[in-house]
Amino acid sequence: MTIPTARLGRTGLQVSRLALGTMTFGLQTDEATSHRILDKATGAGINFIDIADIYPLGGTLDTIGRTEEIIGRWLRAKGASARGDYILATKAVGRTGPHAWNQGASRKHLLDAIDRSLARLQTDHVDLYQLHSDDRSTPLDETIEALDTIVKSGRARYVGVSNFLAYRLAKALGRADLQRLTRFVSVQPRYSLLFREIERELMPLCDEEGLGVIPYNPLAGGLLTGKYESGSKPQENTRFTLGTAGGMYQTRYWNERAFATVSELQKLAGEAGLPLATLAVAWVMANPQVTAPLLGASKPEQLDATLAAADYQLDPALKARMDELTAEYRKGDSPR
Repeated sequence: MTIPTARLGRTGLQVSRLALGTMTFGLQTDEATSHRILDKATGAGINFIDIADIYPLGGTLDTIGRTEEIIGRWLRAKGASARGDYILATKAVGRTGPHAWNQGASRKHLLDAIDRSLARLQTDHVDLYQLHSDDRSTPLDETIEALDTIVKSGRARYVGVSNFLAYRLAKALGRADLQRLTRFVSVQPRYSLLFREIERELMPLCDEEGLGVIPYNPLAGGLLTGKYESGSKPQENTRFTLGTAGGMYQTRYWNERAFATVSELQKLAGEAGLPLATLAVAWVMANPQVTAPLLGASKPEQLDATLAAADYQLDPALKARMDELTAEYRKGDSPR
């Protein structure tokens, strides 16, 4: 297996064309298993690891930072020189403590959050520092200035955003350019065969502004593996039942329309002789604006099918059929 690299947007930074998402580490997946997942992914050629200070997914204030700690211990066990082998990306904005100022994109919270993340990761910098969501209660100028301070201090090399609407991202880019402050280089949006809304406005903006795109949920929370059956109840210890996040994932994907689409996609995967998970990730990678989809796993073996997408060239005719089958998910009324 060979995982190629690509530039992150217009930067000079080269990252693997598949990235590892780690939000299962520390709740759905214990530390030993998390380390095996990291070993498998990096052994296959992934050098791009995505985290967030609020992970693990589905946790509470008592579990905040556990994922970063797990990765920090994994890096430390690899030895002092290992840090240079990986591109680390983490995120802030979510609530990390009991006080009103322990969340958001204020200067105070971001400067506090980056220091805490670095301590947990046992490193002096991250390669990409991202806003996990858009904090509209904080002026964009304050947020951009704080991120500029973080980059110029050496604590982050680049900055990006996640879960931003196109118009808000465009406004932020304009404010940074006007003030000659550090510019966002990437976006991390939800994107899959079952959620294509970003193709309408966000993707064209990324293309025009030269932003890297790092999609999460390329398997729609696991629905695009084909392992779930219509009419069944969500299984325990899956994304659809996990702690405080299970309800959100059921709302996004657990509906009859999505199951019907998955059934049709499984037929296409069968014709291609591939697992549906491989085909779904290959479809995301086939979008020329996508830098690296995030692969998630709660067990090392779950990476087999998704890693295989790196070696698969999606036939244009098959992609066209997949596009047509899922065209409704580009519309504003697609399931959430």
